[in-house]
This record gives sequence, C-alpha cells and structure tokens, in this order.
Amino acid sequence: MRDHYRHRRVLILGGLGFIGSNLALKLAEAGAELTLVDCLLPEHGGSLKNVEEIRDQVRIVIADVRNAETLEAVVPGQEVIYSLAAQASHIGSMRDPMTDLDVNCRAQLGLLECCRRHNPDAKIVFTSTRQVYGRPQRLPVDEHTPIQPVDANGVSKCAAEMYYALYCEVFGVKSVVLRLTNTYGPRMNLRGAGSGFIGNFILKALTNTRIDVFGTGRQRRDFNYIDDVVDALLRAGRSDRVDGQAFNLGHPEHHSILDLVHLLQHLTGATFRVVPFPEDYAVIDVGDCYCDFSKFREATGWMPRHNLAAGLARTLDFFNDDGTDWEEEADHDSSVRCASGIPAAEAGN
Repeated sequence: MRDHYRHRRVLILGGLGFIGSNLALKLAEAGAELTLVDCLLPEHGGSLKNVEEIRDQVRIVIADVRNAETLEAVVPGQEVIYSLAAQASHIGSMRDPMTDLDVNCRAQLGLLECCRRHNPDAKIVFTSTRQVYGRPQRLPVDEHTPIQPVDANGVSKCAAEMYYALYCEVFGVKSVVLRLTNTYGPRMNLRGAGSGFIGNFILKALTNTRIDVFGTGRQRRDFNYIDDVVDALLRAGRSDRVDGQAFNLGHPEHHSILDLVHLLQHLTGATFRVVPFPEDYAVIDVGDCYCDFSKFREATGWMPRHNLAAGLARTLDFFNDDGTDWEEEADHDSSVRCASGIPAAEAGN
C-alpha cells in the first residue's frame, strides 16, 4: 500500500473531516502528495486540528466543493480523488432535503463533469451509505438487495451512485462506490446534526450525561472502526478490479444499540434509559440492518480487524487525551443548537 501511494497525487474532498483526516494521515505517512479541500461547515466535524501533525506536508484549500471554480482549481493533475464531503445526518436530510441533495448529489455530478473535462484519467472513490437499502427485506444486506431508501439522504446518495456508474460506463471516468455502515473512531464528529447516534452517545459518556436510546435498543447494526474504513478506501483507490461497481462495507460481528451502550457503560460508567422514538425518527428508522461485505473482500482482500470493544476503548482514549473540555463543549453546543431551534439530543439510532 505504501509503495502504491508514494509520490502519488491524491485529492481528498472533505479532507478535514472525520474520515478524510484519518485517511490523510495514513496517506501522508505513505508519502503521497496530498491536497485537502474542506469548507469547514459548522457542526459537520471538519477542523484544521484534525490534521495538525501533517500541516507542513499537505496543501489545504478552504473552499466549497459545490463551487465549480473550486473543483477546476484542484482536480486537474490528481491521480486519485476521494469524494468524502457529505451531509451525513439522516434526520437532517429530512428537515433540509435541498441542502442534502446539493451536497450529496449535485456536487458529485459537478466533480464528475470536472473530471470528464479536465482530468479524465483520475480515479474517484465515493463514499455512499448502507441507508440506500432502507428497511432490508433480508439479512445480511448484499449488493443485490433492492434499493429502497427511507430518507432524503439515501435518495441523494443513490442518485449520486447512479451518476458515478453512468460516467464510468459512458465516459470512462473511473470510479468506485463504497457503502459505509456505522463508522466510529478518533477525530469523529461528536457535536452537531451530523454526529449520528454513536458520536452523540460517546459525547454523553465523556460528559457523564444520560444516554437516551430510542425504541427498544435491540436494533442490530455492524460497526466499523475508522482504521478499517481507511484501509478499505486505500484498497479501493489502488484496485482496477473494483471500477464501476458499488460495494458494501460491514463487519462479521453484529451488535445491538444496547450492546454499544453497555460497552460505553463498562468503559466510562455511562448511564442510559430506553425511550420511545420521536415521531420524525420513527418514520426513517430501518430496524435491523447489517451488511454482507464478501464482494469487496473477494475483490480486494479487505477484512475488518477491530472489534467494537477494542475500537471503542481506543476512541475514548483518544478523546480523553485530546485536551478538550468536553463538558464545556457540550454545554456550549446545546445552547447554540437550542437557540437555532434544533433539539440538543439530536441523534437517532
């Protein structure tokens, strides 16, 4: 992997966010020539602090990927492009579907057009979501499972996937789609609408705040530690066998939401309660959902190496050593979000 990416020109859109920054750290270690683009949208987790240790090794552009001029300035000459900039909140996508469409679909079409015109030889890796499947008809979910999204985020990601397949087939723009599941680890977003239930639960565990688990808590998921997701991204970026296809990520172990909370309780002493779903969350909850990733394993050899207990312990160690006063941050975040009309406990399952 290191030999493949050494001196290779790599562009990461969303490069200061959770997944993008962890990918950047690994690529910098491998000796890649990196450009990171991020517009640092509030509450989306992007931060210069995430790449502080490699600031002198990378080119950082603070700009919006929805802007065609931004793409035309950074895309030419790149060999591998990771399209990770996203609106990740499922409930947020239902409350503001136009922004979700703008970021998760229109910006992807803009990237494809820019590559077609200015860099047709680039390889693009696009991160989608298992949410495109909606409520699965069978488990585990494989790539033949019908696409039936239950929220605007899934619809936008599905449309973007179709554009990637179209441009690969018609124009020869090489790309691969990875459908991510619940990703967690160091540098993840713990605050804001895009934090998701794992980030929300971890923040509450760090600040000794009671965790609210929606529904029964028995909904089963697969969880991927960030190092395993970065490994998948690197494998996708170097393999020609995956071009033009979409692949699930996942984990051989499946856990309920309560399993996750019990682990946090064991590691931090966190408290929790099980409460009914808020109405707007209930209509987009997918129930049990975990993925069959054998197609990607067979194509690239990828296999998750971190179980949930070890991954959570490493994540908590990172944030405990981060130097941030998480209780103060959580209090500030709640006041800002409540003032803007967004409930402070913004995290579905």
